[in-house]
Amino acid sequence: MALAAEHPKKIVLLDDTLARRTAQLAGLTVWGTLKILLEAKSQGLTESIQPLVSRLNDAGMWLSDDIRQRVLTLAGEN
Repeated sequence: MALAAEHPKKIVLLDDTLARRTAQLAGLTVWGTLKILLEAKSQGLTESIQPLVSRLNDAGMWLSDDIRQRVLTLAGEN
């Protein structure tokens, strides 16, 4: 976050809730991994994020069912 604070117009990638809150309070733009996947789909870099979300979940990234469904809905995959 120290590096991001030196470049406040950049985006910082954080998934940890406390780290996200801290960065946002510092005025930083914060994206999470799921936002990156949504952006990749919107730019045509992937046809579907569902398999990628499943792989993240299988690898140990905790996702509530609600978050998973909301992200897939935003991606037009639900």
